[in-house]
Amino acid sequence: MTSPASPGDREKVVSKLPGWLRQDLKIRAAQKGIEIQAAVEQGIQDWCNLASATDTVETAGADSFATFLPEGQWDEFKRIANDRKVSLIQGLAQSVQLWLDTHPAPEVERPTITRRIVVCNQKGGVGKTAITAGTGEALAEDPSRLYPVRIAKQLAAASDATDSPLDTEDLPGPGLRVLLVDFDPQCHLTNQLGATPLPMNGDSLTNHMAGDPKGDLRDLIVSVDDENFGGRLHLLPACNDAFLLDVRLSAVRAREAALERALAPLEGYYDVIMVDCPPSLGLSMDAAAYYGRRREGEKPGQSGTLVVVQAEDSSADAYELLTTQIEDLRSDLQIDIDYLGIVVNLYDSRRGYIATSSLQGWVDIKDPKVVGLIGDLKEQKEAVRVKQPLLSYAPKSQQAIGMRALAREIS
Repeated sequence: MTSPASPGDREKVVSKLPGWLRQDLKIRAAQKGIEIQAAVEQGIQDWCNLASATDTVETAGADSFATFLPEGQWDEFKRIANDRKVSLIQGLAQSVQLWLDTHPAPEVERPTITRRIVVCNQKGGVGKTAITAGTGEALAEDPSRLYPVRIAKQLAAASDATDSPLDTEDLPGPGLRVLLVDFDPQCHLTNQLGATPLPMNGDSLTNHMAGDPKGDLRDLIVSVDDENFGGRLHLLPACNDAFLLDVRLSAVRAREAALERALAPLEGYYDVIMVDCPPSLGLSMDAAAYYGRRREGEKPGQSGTLVVVQAEDSSADAYELLTTQIEDLRSDLQIDIDYLGIVVNLYDSRRGYIATSSLQGWVDIKDPKVVGLIGDLKEQKEAVRVKQPLLSYAPKSQQAIGMRALAREIS
């Protein structure tokens, strides 16, 4: 946040503003990354410099509004408002509206190359699906609304995340167009978001990867409908036929590129494509890792693998197997596959030394670094039970706040 003057140069002023205008001011200031007091100061300054008052603003129902302005500015504002024969409330409302009009909401910054985030781990039960869904939801949230986001801090010091709330900040949603790809034959992502798995005798992602499509892959996509996502969050459901994917890929030419060939026609419609991988180290994982490779002209860290683990020993063993496979793929095909980071999921410090020491072990790795710490709390389980997105079901929960922090950490 920026401020045009030090706190010692300011004085507190109290007036009134209608609630809708105060909310618009709060959102726009957050979108612009400046303090509310700086926006009000600029608005008053610009209003005072006008030749006359602007159009009347509806102020019915205005209630108390306080801010800090440079010394003397409020007195000058009151003098000019008196000269223009407008009330202080009306003058302040016009000033705030003037600032809003001259500082329009920023356009959503979209990547030039669709980002591909491959969420993976050979071990099952670590919560890859929850992380895929939660991160995708966070990336698609409304840019004209504010949502609580965990403030970045030392993750090792935040190890009591399941025991006490962490500091948060209200930030606008990223507003990105996101496709979630359920790449797991168990269909967990599909079921959790309330969609229906694709029928075995129909078309599927498996068919497209195997070179035997039965239609347009876009026809299989469903929207995750919620006002917070505004039609920006979509899902490509899974089909049980993915259990046969490795067998079918064994007969496919350049099989590592099979997922990319299938999803490439969809990329122009999305800013981010997230792939929820099965707990497997087979040919399907090769195809997923290859899809996340760094492309020509793409900056490091824009696409790649996001590894989900738990703070316990078996996750470390599975992590070693996964990274060995990725390193072999890198070497064999001479490609760059970036690690976007490690997410420690389902963490609960009350489980004692095993949990806390394992978390510290993940933090000590450094490369890739831990980019997210998500607590083992009830809201995620409840959201799965009612088949709703977590960020819609419990938008202010610690898990939702952590998902938003994770989405911003890897953006």
